[in-house]
Amino acid sequence: MCVIKQKKFCFSSLLIAFLLLAMLVGCHQEKSAGASSPNVIIIYTDDMGYGDVSSFGGDLLPTPNIDKLAEEGLKLTNFYVASPICSPSRAGLLTGMEPARWNITSFLHTKKANREREMVNYLDPNAPSMGRLFKNAGYATAHFGKWHLGGGRDVDNAPMITEYGFDEYSSTWESPDPDPLLTAKDWIWSPEDSIKRWNRTACFVTKTLDFLEENKDKPCFVNLWPDDVHTPWVASSDDYSAPRTTKWSYENLKLVMQEYDNQMGRLIEGIEQLGIVDNTLIIFTSDNGPELVDHADRAHGMRGMKWSLYEAGIRMPFIIKYPGVVPKNTVDSMSVVSALDLFPSLANLLQLEIPKDYESSGEDRSEVFKGKPSTREKSLFWEYGRNNTRFFKYPEGANRSPNLAMRIGKWKVLINDDGTRLELFDLFEDPGETVNLKDQYPDLAGQMKKELLTWRKELPELE
Repeated sequence: MCVIKQKKFCFSSLLIAFLLLAMLVGCHQEKSAGASSPNVIIIYTDDMGYGDVSSFGGDLLPTPNIDKLAEEGLKLTNFYVASPICSPSRAGLLTGMEPARWNITSFLHTKKANREREMVNYLDPNAPSMGRLFKNAGYATAHFGKWHLGGGRDVDNAPMITEYGFDEYSSTWESPDPDPLLTAKDWIWSPEDSIKRWNRTACFVTKTLDFLEENKDKPCFVNLWPDDVHTPWVASSDDYSAPRTTKWSYENLKLVMQEYDNQMGRLIEGIEQLGIVDNTLIIFTSDNGPELVDHADRAHGMRGMKWSLYEAGIRMPFIIKYPGVVPKNTVDSMSVVSALDLFPSLANLLQLEIPKDYESSGEDRSEVFKGKPSTREKSLFWEYGRNNTRFFKYPEGANRSPNLAMRIGKWKVLINDDGTRLELFDLFEDPGETVNLKDQYPDLAGQMKKELLTWRKELPELE
């Protein structure tokens, strides 16, 4: 009998051990990405203005495919990027932190130009990264398109894109390892490129769809960062030798925008054909305002442009689509949301584990994405033009803003870091920033000025 009891005891022990192991495995699977975790695609357009998208009131030309995305998701009309120019805007999106905290305040250039503008040569690979956030959660990760966070020109020691948490990548000249099919010469594009300028977005969309198909057994996170609609607008081989007036013409812009919208349609159709449309979260926006605002109404009546802290330089069209979670065909004109918020918001929305020592400059706005408008708790801050040295094509006249800005609620204040040019605007009543209210509301203007200048003094200086 003892032998029989011993056998029963052993069987029971094995059964208990098996159940405990199954429970532990189950707990681990709940913390890691599984088949039900959604794919995430962030489309970061280059230099697209608020008025370039017809569903945001633009009249440049119809954008039916981007508009379809808006109809199937949520539009935010008060979405802001971290900077009015590419590199710091991209650093802010990727890290969820104000780019100046990583000493990136303008577009990354040569070592000499970076030093003159008090900047590093590349984003610190130890900085927080959404690529790493998703990779650590079990996602397959990829970056396809413009990088501009280090590499190019004479910066030959920039970290590889994989060091920021991306498994796979293909990028343009302003990156540490540009795709040779896109960069036959040491410049942004050339007639000798195997993949021509007007086919680059198509190339990045193809790579995105291939990556999704190759990784069907796990969720994917993809940065899809095309370099359309950046100037010059090269719509065909004829434009390579065309004069500057053609490459910067309204007609060429329309052709580039039309092809860009077509490729957004191909992306949406490809996702549908893969059978993953209901389990894919798509974000569509732009990195900063348009370079040229004399073509139609690319700024949609707002003041400013690229390189400016007025609204047209930093307020972008924003669409988020996630079936069953994000409401369809909805417009939120109340909630103020920043690109800095995407890191904590996506982490919360998708239950991803944020590093314990992570300190976001943004805030969790996941409830806004679920269709619940709310006021913002944190102020938003911007800096552009730290020392006025080599800040490329800084706009003149009415579009040239002071070099610091702040928004809280409906109020926005701008000022130079030396205390000059104080401006206060009510963005609810005056989105075009035409009436300076600093004299009507001196206490408010003074309070916001103090908070903004204090923020600027706390930013790190380049060593």
